[in-house]
Amino acid sequence: MSLRGYSFRLVKANQAADPENIGVQLGRYCITNDIPVTTIAQKLGVTRMTIYNWFTGVGMPSKDKVRKIEKLLTKYN
Repeated sequence: MSLRGYSFRLVKANQAADPENIGVQLGRYCITNDIPVTTIAQKLGVTRMTIYNWFTGVGMPSKDKVRKIEKLLTKYN
């Protein structure tokens, strides 16, 4: 797994977070596939900090954002 600018601390926090959380799933996908946080933040219309919070399970996306994340994950898969 490449870390593409992701800190070891962030990766560990993502791995320790609830895998059922869509934000955590997004984080795992981005980390594994070398997708920059900036790219995802721009596509979803949120800040990079918001994305980092989702990746670690600290924050939860709104229902609207969950739908967009599901579409993104489907598109990338």
